[in-house]
Amino acid sequence: MTVVEDRPASAEMLTARRAMIDSQLRVTGVNSPAILAAFAKVPREDFVPAERRAVAYADRALPLGDGTVLSPALTYGQMLEAAEPAKADSVLVISGNGYLAALAAQLCSNVTRAATLAAAQGGPFTLILIDGAAEVLPDQLCTLLADDGRVVTGLVERNVTRLALARKAAGRVVPTALGEADFAVLPEFAAPKSWSF
Repeated sequence: MTVVEDRPASAEMLTARRAMIDSQLRVTGVNSPAILAAFAKVPREDFVPAERRAVAYADRALPLGDGTVLSPALTYGQMLEAAEPAKADSVLVISGNGYLAALAAQLCSNVTRAATLAAAQGGPFTLILIDGAAEVLPDQLCTLLADDGRVVTGLVERNVTRLALARKAAGRVVPTALGEADFAVLPEFAAPKSWSF
């Protein structure tokens, strides 16, 4: 997990963070007091390059310059609301940046971050958060996930990205789409290319 040094936040950044909570999260159904407190505590600007700090709280995805994207705060809020994280959860966050993992660490005692699914170790996890959209959910998820564990991710269906909650049951991870959401598609979770007429 990314460690963020403790330093006083500027009044400007604190104001932007409060505005993000009030105008991007609360008004769209992200209302869990614990989740909102996590957003209030974790400085989003610490997870973007220095030249992007001024737009860290914009209501959009931010390219980070290394092929990864920081999703909109609303996307992360919807993910956490769907996940219903509990302190006792053992959480794996698959993310190229540390923001979602930092938010999860405010809510759960045991959080592990891996930049990719291939790099993920440990488990079984009761909750896996995938910071991006998947066209397919690889079998490796099943081996990392505890029985009745859950996965929250974006899921691409007919070229539309939706928030999805999946559960492990009978040795399979079965997703249910919950509604449209703004996710970047992850190459690691792409469907195999096929050729057809």
